[in-house]
Amino acid sequence: MAVHGASAAPKAAQQKLLALGVDSIALAGDVGEIEVCQRLVEDTVSHFGSIDILVNNAGIIRRAPAAEYSEEDWKALVDVNLSSVFRLTQRAGRHMLAQGAGKIINIASLLTFQGGILVPAYAATKGGVGQLTKAFANEWAASGINVNAIAPGYMDTDNTEALRKNPERARQILERIPAGRWGAPDDLAGAAVFLASAASDYVHGHVLVVDGGWLNR
Repeated sequence: MAVHGASAAPKAAQQKLLALGVDSIALAGDVGEIEVCQRLVEDTVSHFGSIDILVNNAGIIRRAPAAEYSEEDWKALVDVNLSSVFRLTQRAGRHMLAQGAGKIINIASLLTFQGGILVPAYAATKGGVGQLTKAFANEWAASGINVNAIAPGYMDTDNTEALRKNPERARQILERIPAGRWGAPDDLAGAAVFLASAASDYVHGHVLVVDGGWLNR
C-alpha cells in the first residue's frame, strides 16, 4: 500500500492486515514525483515477488474560480491526480505484462463526466483518468490485464469537507441523490472487490459509477 504525502494511514492499515495474518508492507511518498512512483512499484515487487493488483487512489482537490486558478494548483493536481495514474499504471503494468495477468483500478469521479464548479483542474484530471483507463485497457486486455475505474459520487471524505460545510451546496447535492444520503467510503468496497477479482475478468475499460443514483438525475 502507498499514499500521497505523509500520513499514519498506511501503518494503521498494515496493523489491521497483520492482525489477520496477511503479509504487508507500508510505503509512503508523494506520488506527484516520478521517482516515488518508480520506488513504490519496485519495493512492492521486491517484497512480494510480483504485483497483481494496483489501485490508483491518490487524489487532491483545490477550489477556485477558473479565471483565478493558479498555475501552482493546476500543476499539483495534474501531477498527483493524473500523471501518477499514468506512471504507476505503466510501471506496474510492465510486471503484469510479463506475468500475463493483473488488475488495475483507477479512481475516477463524477467529474469524469461533468464539469463541476470552481474545480477546473480536478475536472480535467478526472476526465483524463477516464480516458487513460480506456487507453490502457485497449492495449492490455488481450494480455490478461484488466484496467477499469470506479467513479465515486459525493462521498463523506476530506475532499468534500468544504461542500458539506456549505449549507446551501450540501442541501442542493443531497436533494439530487436518489439514495437520499451522501456516500461513505465503505460503499466503494464491493465495487473494488469486484474489479480486483476473477468476477471481472471480461470487464475492460469500464468506469463503474457508485453515486447513489446522482447521474440518473
